[in-house]
Amino acid sequence: MLLSDVLPASIAWHHNPGDSVLLGAVEDDIAIVETVLATLPAKTRGQVFVEVTDASGIRELAAPGRVCVTWLLRDRGQSLRAAVDAWLSEMLPVEAEREHHVYAWISGDRAAHALTSS
Repeated sequence: MLLSDVLPASIAWHHNPGDSVLLGAVEDDIAIVETVLATLPAKTRGQVFVEVTDASGIRELAAPGRVCVTWLLRDRGQSLRAAVDAWLSEMLPVEAEREHHVYAWISGDRAAHALTSS
């Protein structure tokens, strides 16, 4: 499957190999996450958060070895936004001594936004 098959024409995925990756999605967008993960180089570092209604939505996702996949259960009050905010706070501290790039793709309720932070 190609990214153009799952991403709306208005959304582009332009990951640079040296960037960390942050993907956040709701269960409706797991196909997009799977396709993006399949395009990443083996040395990619990053985090994937997927929010699902309950444990039955959890499944195996193939990801590069340095990309961690975390499933968030909506019925337990875990929030995709809180998880993304916490990860960014840890990975991009204000007092960082070196430049760090993160390429993020966050979805929610069928509306996705491509974000770039440096």
